[in-house]
Amino acid sequence: MAAGSNLIYIVAAIIGIGVVSQILSDRFQIPSVLFLIASGIVLGPEVLGVVNPDSFGGGLSAIVGLSVAIIVFEGAFHLRIQKLREAPAATIRVITVGAMIALLGTAAAIHFLLGSPWPVSFLIGALLVATGPTVIAPILEVVPARDRVEALLETEGIVNDVTAAILAVVIFETIVADVTEPGAVLTLFAERLGIGVVVGAVVAAAMVYGLRYVDLSPGNAPQNARLLVLAGALVAYGAADFIATEAGIAAVATAGVLLGNADIPYEEDISAFKGDVTLIVLSFVFIALAALLDFETLVRLGLGGLGVVAVVALVLRPLLMFLSTRGDRFTTGEKWFMSLVGPRGIIPASVATLFAIQLRAEGLTQAADTLVGTVFLVILVTVVFEGGLARQIAEYLDVIPMRVLIVGGGKVGRTLAERLEDRGENVVLIEHDPDIIQIARNAGHTVHQGDGTDTDVLRSAGAGNAKIVVAATGDDDVNLLVAQLANSKFDPETIIARANNPNNVDAFEELGVRTISSVLATAHAIDNYIERPALMNWMSEIGRSGDVQEIEVTSEEIVGRTVRDIGPELPDGCLIALVARDGETSVPSADYTVQRGDRITVIGGHDAVREAMAFVHPDA
Repeated sequence: MAAGSNLIYIVAAIIGIGVVSQILSDRFQIPSVLFLIASGIVLGPEVLGVVNPDSFGGGLSAIVGLSVAIIVFEGAFHLRIQKLREAPAATIRVITVGAMIALLGTAAAIHFLLGSPWPVSFLIGALLVATGPTVIAPILEVVPARDRVEALLETEGIVNDVTAAILAVVIFETIVADVTEPGAVLTLFAERLGIGVVVGAVVAAAMVYGLRYVDLSPGNAPQNARLLVLAGALVAYGAADFIATEAGIAAVATAGVLLGNADIPYEEDISAFKGDVTLIVLSFVFIALAALLDFETLVRLGLGGLGVVAVVALVLRPLLMFLSTRGDRFTTGEKWFMSLVGPRGIIPASVATLFAIQLRAEGLTQAADTLVGTVFLVILVTVVFEGGLARQIAEYLDVIPMRVLIVGGGKVGRTLAERLEDRGENVVLIEHDPDIIQIARNAGHTVHQGDGTDTDVLRSAGAGNAKIVVAATGDDDVNLLVAQLANSKFDPETIIARANNPNNVDAFEELGVRTISSVLATAHAIDNYIERPALMNWMSEIGRSGDVQEIEVTSEEIVGRTVRDIGPELPDGCLIALVARDGETSVPSADYTVQRGDRITVIGGHDAVREAMAFVHPDA
């Protein structure tokens, strides 16, 4: 009775800790993994001793196994095949070549620095390939990086979560079965993967059929759909594991991928429910991991363990990222940001916990200790430093851009996007025409498919944190509605609308919308070419050899000084052309005194202007 009562208290505490950890994660924008690990250590045998490997009797392995099944299913459910097809070459290289570099390099580091046998080294290396969306998502909430950066990191996390888990299962089986012959390893891999794929596909087909064609009770269909999917995931894991040990993970991964890519009803309800269930099981996994952790194990890892962390985070990660993202799609700063932000989390911890329990049951205590200690150390260090310092890293590397949303992917929208992206801004196009979307994506633009007059489409495209919204379609009514929606729902700093009919300009501006008339702009450009040919020829080079930029003054080196004094300190080939203060813009005289908060316009050569921007506003 006492043991049962204790178990009730432990389960209640674990669930409560999981909920609180998620709340703290959302509040401070730090991966919940960090709070779960800390809680596990406090409850574990090294501190309070409330939770230990014997707390759950002989059921710990089963509890963790089912938890891992739900976690893997959750990750696989969000893996969209269409997104992989549309993914740029750099993303494909990261999840293939990059993953292989991480696997081989990590295994080698563990073997040579910790003296572990090759099979155990490869097992840990396979697990540490995975980053995971649950640790990446909070970081990207704090760091609004460019969409191409977010897309690569998110896709890497989702794909590697699944592939790392399956690969680790195969390696684990070779350790337990003491298989060393390459042919036997290949057979084992084929058996486990094949059984898992077949069982997962059968269960997924049954779930799709049930969701689409079976009457799930109209009054309570969403709830029944959620329960059906949860039961299906657990059945897939249990059935495959019954047929062949450790085939369950491949089964739930297969079922998750197939179901996530099927057109099923109640998908949003199912996804939200699975996220809540995953939150609870994560608490069990991390606290169980901490309960298995012996601080003496970490001490025994010593400098070798820290060396493994350094190799994983500071050598292999930059190597695979720079090799995978070669070319000019990503800036050097973005490559370094992605290199220095790759924390490990859910899959390494959950699968390592499951395997450690089973290794100890097989009498392989040393392998279990090395597995738990190394995975724990890498997770702790990467989450604390890479997750906690992500914002500072991003600011230092200057990878947080101005976010611009352009509604309309036609020639005007694409041309504007090209110019803004050339300056390093984060631009998202919104377009509903599939042909135009294809053209824009082929040109390398980020395109969100949908109707720009729909508030939900604007929100999902990032209007909530956009600094500028541009309505650039060929329909003035659409442009006006987009401008009004953006202003009332999202309140960006600047809203600009294209007016195709010059007669609509006054109506637009009466509503407070900054308006550019296509007709008047073309006429003014032609007139400028007639009257000011030299200026217009130079202006046509903006973005290539020449540049004009407006920037706020924040540098103490120039505040309170005159333009005459500042001029010689600017890079050669550029000058201050305009100064805006209190809503008024003027051409400054040599004796004009610059104040903090002034917005100055710098004109000159492309590189010189960029250097001047850093001089005027060091934090830009």
